[in-house]
Amino acid sequence: METAQEYFTAEERTQLLRLVKDLNSRLGGQLSCHDINTVHSLVNEGIVNAGLFRRDQYGLNPVIRHLSTAVTLCESIAPDRTMVIATMIYNLCRNDYLDVPRVRTLFGDDIARVVHGLLHVVPLYKKQASVENENFHKLLLTFAEDVRVILIMTADRLALMRAINHHPNEKFVHEIASESRYLYAPLAHKLGLYNIKTELEDTSLKYLNRKVFSQIATRLAETKEERDNYVRDFIKPIDERLKAEGLQYELKGRTKSINSIWQKMQKQGVDLSGIYDLFAIRIILDTTPKDEKRACWLAYSIVTDIYKANPSRFKDWISIPKSNGYESLHITVYGPGEKWVEVQIRSRRMDETAERGVAAHWRYKGIKSDGDVDKWMNEVREMLEASGQEGLMSLMRNMDTNLYNDEVFVFTPKGDLIRLPQGATLLDFAYHIHTRVGSTCMGGKVDGKNQKINYRLKSGDTVEIITSATQSPRLDWLKIAVTSKARNKIKNAINERRANQAQLAREALQRRFKNRKIELEDATLARVVKKMGYKTTTEFYAAIQEDIIDVADVVEQYEDILAKQNEETSRGTAEEFVLQQPTTQEERFSDDILTIGEDVKGVNYKLARCCNPIYGDRIQGFIASDGAIKIHRTDCKNLRHLKERYPYRIIRTRWTGKTGSQFIATLKVLGRDDIGIVSSITSVINKTDNCLLRSINIQSQGGLFEGMLVISVNNITLLDDLIKKILNVKGVKQVDRM
Repeated sequence: METAQEYFTAEERTQLLRLVKDLNSRLGGQLSCHDINTVHSLVNEGIVNAGLFRRDQYGLNPVIRHLSTAVTLCESIAPDRTMVIATMIYNLCRNDYLDVPRVRTLFGDDIARVVHGLLHVVPLYKKQASVENENFHKLLLTFAEDVRVILIMTADRLALMRAINHHPNEKFVHEIASESRYLYAPLAHKLGLYNIKTELEDTSLKYLNRKVFSQIATRLAETKEERDNYVRDFIKPIDERLKAEGLQYELKGRTKSINSIWQKMQKQGVDLSGIYDLFAIRIILDTTPKDEKRACWLAYSIVTDIYKANPSRFKDWISIPKSNGYESLHITVYGPGEKWVEVQIRSRRMDETAERGVAAHWRYKGIKSDGDVDKWMNEVREMLEASGQEGLMSLMRNMDTNLYNDEVFVFTPKGDLIRLPQGATLLDFAYHIHTRVGSTCMGGKVDGKNQKINYRLKSGDTVEIITSATQSPRLDWLKIAVTSKARNKIKNAINERRANQAQLAREALQRRFKNRKIELEDATLARVVKKMGYKTTTEFYAAIQEDIIDVADVVEQYEDILAKQNEETSRGTAEEFVLQQPTTQEERFSDDILTIGEDVKGVNYKLARCCNPIYGDRIQGFIASDGAIKIHRTDCKNLRHLKERYPYRIIRTRWTGKTGSQFIATLKVLGRDDIGIVSSITSVINKTDNCLLRSINIQSQGGLFEGMLVISVNNITLLDDLIKKILNVKGVKQVDRM
């Protein structure tokens, strides 16, 4: 069994004593004797009895690391009892030596809350997620539960980065540096922890590209004291002139960080000598909103009188502020020693807006954020800046970090992080990955456990989709999916499948109709669909494909509707052409003037009113659904229509040698509307033997007339002679038989 004395190396014992002394000095009277003795006892038991503080795989001593984190918290953020104790005992809780209820008993609810948040967040790293993903930042904030958890993690990362310089495991160092650069530096920036952010970025650059870091550091050459002297010398004449003008102001000077310089070198494609603003000065003017623009321009005039300005680098965001509200004057001037220095001029109000308003510096620099995060981060930063006031840090316990409660963040097996709306299911996740994955989804595994497609995801879940080639989207999936992408893909797949089924069913129907020598028409089929109780042809075809409807029944219904339709069409067409005709029924003939079929006489027949055949016309018969035979002229449009659909109902018909009966004929006459022309036409008809005018309808417009004449004649020869006589009437231009 290892003793506490044996646990630490000689160097670590020295470091331990220094850290403990530093921590006690910074915390002042915040730690009670009970706190100190209890933490010391728990850590000692963890080392000696439980072996919970063994060095990690990279040889780092966790006790030294936790103490370094605690000191960093006090040094760079705020001296706080809760965060320090939570940092020291977290490792015991993670290894189940302590549980949260016992922590609550020993130290109170506040520390228990922070420890619980740490226990909740740390397992996320086992997901092997890409920390560069902005969604990971959001998930981290959601899981943290308390903002102090994020502060502890940020301080711990800074302490770790300080500890691994020249660590022999380069891969480990690179991984920690990359994570610090893409996750912790942006978090520190958002929280307003600019010193931590700058140190993390500079140290990350040193570990990831030590050669570049060293080159820039060497090229800068000046020591910190020399750089401070330069800034002091640069400011001195400006300070004197500002005072002489009676302005109230604050002057801040700084040298850009090595990482910031490297980023500008890459962006601008230049070496160090091409970077204009290695030094930056900010002039913050205390003035009323009414006078702030005048004061800013006065300060601008003073600076440019003293130092030569580079006009190409001038930015006026006071006259026309940025879209996010940022206001400031930026000028780059040629300072002492032939060095370019950037000067920012703004009022106190403008500076507050830039730091805390919609144009907060971390947003204006392009770091992504959204929604309530702006307000939340500003509140955190204000608390941090006021952390010296007693009790303000404790207010953070009431700050809700679950800023994304309308979203869930889940992992793929490879560690990629996916953001979905709250209530999203495993099926939504599958469609987010790929349409094919969603369409063939059978279920999945969530954190290794089998789940159905309707499983509602929770933040932090690791999801693996199980697919099957035999699976396809179903209509009930629309009750499971919540994302518009998944629902649209499901609808499209179902509609596409229905369309394919409809096409197959239609082809089967067409084959059956072709075998029966019937041409399929959509208009008539629509009546069949409606009669059979279906709202759409798609549903109708789906019923055929699923054998709910027999194709033979469809054909039978189609033929019945078509037969009735043709009868209605024929009757309607005849009425259209026979105007004001006194007779309301087809003429029936008792004499055997027709031979039907194979010399059959005495058969019941009717002369079709759509074409009104006359003895001598070329004719054919059609057997109607009631068994009667309709006689049509061979040039009748309706007969042509019937022959195409029912060729088997057409019967050969011819006139016999008998005649003497009267037949109806309709003539259309066109001509000039001269006085007496109608009398002349009717006179011609009345003077013709075996010809009777039954009705006449004349319409006149624009000096022309159109007349429809219904007459009775014995045969086609007599009708042809009558037409010639009417054409000879003066003013008649055209006579057509209808």
